[in-house]
Amino acid sequence: MKLLSASRQPFVGLAIAAAVGIICADFVALPQLALLPATILTVIGAVSLLIWSRLFLAYLLVGSGFFLIHSFQQKESEGLWLAWRLSERPRVVTVIGSVVSEPKIATSGFASFLLKLKSIELEGRRKRTTATVFVRWSGNPQFGDELRLFGIAEPIEPPRNPGEFDMRSYLGRRDVRRLVFVRYPENGVILRHGGGNPVLRVAQKSRAWMQTTLCRGLEGAPDVQSFLSGIVLGLRHQTPEDIEEPFQQTGTLHLFAVAGLHVGIVARLLWMLTTVAQLSRRWAAALIIPLLLFYAAITGLHISSVRAAVMSSILLGGLFFDRKVLALNSLAAAAFFLLSWNTNELFSTGFQLSFAVVGTIILLADPASALLRRLTAPDPFLPRSLIRTPRRIFDSFVIALSRGASVSLAAWIGSLALLLWYFYLVTPISLFANLVVVPIAFFVLAIALLSLACAPLLPWCALVFNNANWLLARLVLAIVHFFAQFPGGHYYFEHPHWPERAVLKLNVLDTGAGAAVHARTGGGDWLFDCGSERDYERLLRAYLHAAGVNRLRGLLLTHGDSQHIGGAAPLLSEMQPATLMDNPSPDRSSVHRRLRARFRELGLAPQLLNAGDEIRLSDEVIAKILFPPREFSASTADEQSLVVHLITSSARILLMSDSGEATERSLMSSHVDLRSDILVKGQNHSTQSGSDVFLDATQPRLIVATSRDFPEYEHVSDEWAERVRARGIKLFRQDETGAVELIFRREDWQARAYITGEVLRSSSR
Repeated sequence: MKLLSASRQPFVGLAIAAAVGIICADFVALPQLALLPATILTVIGAVSLLIWSRLFLAYLLVGSGFFLIHSFQQKESEGLWLAWRLSERPRVVTVIGSVVSEPKIATSGFASFLLKLKSIELEGRRKRTTATVFVRWSGNPQFGDELRLFGIAEPIEPPRNPGEFDMRSYLGRRDVRRLVFVRYPENGVILRHGGGNPVLRVAQKSRAWMQTTLCRGLEGAPDVQSFLSGIVLGLRHQTPEDIEEPFQQTGTLHLFAVAGLHVGIVARLLWMLTTVAQLSRRWAAALIIPLLLFYAAITGLHISSVRAAVMSSILLGGLFFDRKVLALNSLAAAAFFLLSWNTNELFSTGFQLSFAVVGTIILLADPASALLRRLTAPDPFLPRSLIRTPRRIFDSFVIALSRGASVSLAAWIGSLALLLWYFYLVTPISLFANLVVVPIAFFVLAIALLSLACAPLLPWCALVFNNANWLLARLVLAIVHFFAQFPGGHYYFEHPHWPERAVLKLNVLDTGAGAAVHARTGGGDWLFDCGSERDYERLLRAYLHAAGVNRLRGLLLTHGDSQHIGGAAPLLSEMQPATLMDNPSPDRSSVHRRLRARFRELGLAPQLLNAGDEIRLSDEVIAKILFPPREFSASTADEQSLVVHLITSSARILLMSDSGEATERSLMSSHVDLRSDILVKGQNHSTQSGSDVFLDATQPRLIVATSRDFPEYEHVSDEWAERVRARGIKLFRQDETGAVELIFRREDWQARAYITGEVLRSSSR
């Protein structure tokens, strides 16, 4: 354990103690009155340490100090004060503050950014505050601008579906607890430009110039522009999902996180320049350290870039003070300093991945490399002069390969648990993909830096470098897409959970006006509708990954509404359902026509369903089609939606899609058994649904109904909701509950609302 000895690696113990203290404070909340006595005890401990020097006491003191710091941040902050002042209901406010993050422009035209407040005006009273809020405004602000905005302050929405990104928790860790929504451009005024931190402002302008320079001459290749902007400048938010996802699936997404590779190349190039300038090692270190920190600022001060810059600065600091610096101690020192700046960084995905991967590389890469080299090394007693040239070339290749393979293996081991927890993903192909892609990415980054260096004096030379990078970027993208399609290269896994013994598990997702119902049975995963294309990109794909779905057993499309089937095209290519089922009724939906043309292009023959057909989802679950009858046609697509009856040993579930009164009357006149324990319904565009007569026929105990505020016909009316409750029927309206999870066992069933956590069991009375 010499490697981890406290005398050689003092920051390792300090960083671990700090992390333990922060975790304890996060899970064990001290009462307000206990914080002062705890602070006094910590001060006494610090004085005792000066008198009675003991290592365990130092660790205990550090852990206690970080415990108190994190406890104070959890209880006393400007963000918490503002949240208390505004309460939980939407409030009309006028705020003045400065933009402290780079605005991100959505396709809707709204800019999203963080605003550090100077004052807030509420109900005619102005208060000064330094709280930070999350703003959505259809204006065009820049980093550092001072704004006055008039809008609605409201709580940040929690995730409404499993697998959805939790923006509320993410911002809460940064003490951002309210959203200010500014609907119109004229409701905001830019008071002045050029505010904010001057270093960050210069970094932002430098990054804009660098991006323009790197993309010059590549206007016809937006994917290459996005790739270069991401890998060189860390502009990952500008990278489209279809480019980013293959990198995630091959374990090479770290290329877009400016980290040790990027900072190391920059440091090496700067060191070469200082060598040419004949600077001493001490002056070289003094020059390179601030430039590395500025590069971290240019790339957005992400955890990985800050960690790499701080760690490199510590290593270079050893040269400045003529001290030997150990990599693991430098890594722990970087973690300690970052946690001292903000204790909540410990809970960020970037912090955990960055330090876990680099720490594992430091601990495992060299031993693994030595083991691999030992397998093919020549006889150590054989004189070097007797080894022939081909053998020497082979040994050099093996050394380089073992070095790269050991780093790739160590990085994969270090990231395995975190990738599985946060992204539900295991990527065995990354062991090979990184061996091929990382060396090419090294040259991409080096050539990009040469382009930036040449641009001010030799712009034509920068264009040459940019076109060389175009070729390398195309090569990287092709290789990554190849590895992403490799069979068994990546798998999505659901988080481990206690066995449920379920014969059927339904998740009725909250997609607003659309619909997507995921059914998991012993026969595989089935999907009833898939939402709009936007819903698929924003919600459904993330949900399917979180549910551990790698391929669908079947996809059923109820009718031609784009809100229900718009996401089918990307779903077909990614999830490749083995069985495809469609509604044969004619409709005027252009989305449905394009989708059917896509079926023909792919050589797919969907099964056309009519009343009377049955689908066996598993040995214990049957789906019966109740509507529409053959050769049926209606004036609206909603009134010809497929109606599906799922039957298990413990319950019956009626999936009505967007059917209205006409469909309900037709079902009752067909004399089929409509009795159901659970009714899942949307909102009909033209008429009401869920009539009293239909509820008498179905006799549900639970209704899951889609609902949204706009347009009005998609909203569950208060009058209908009261009539349902008067019948003793439990109503889960999805504008309040979000997604609804239904679990059916052989003897019973239960329903759980995702947002509220409310549970209804079949045994409840």
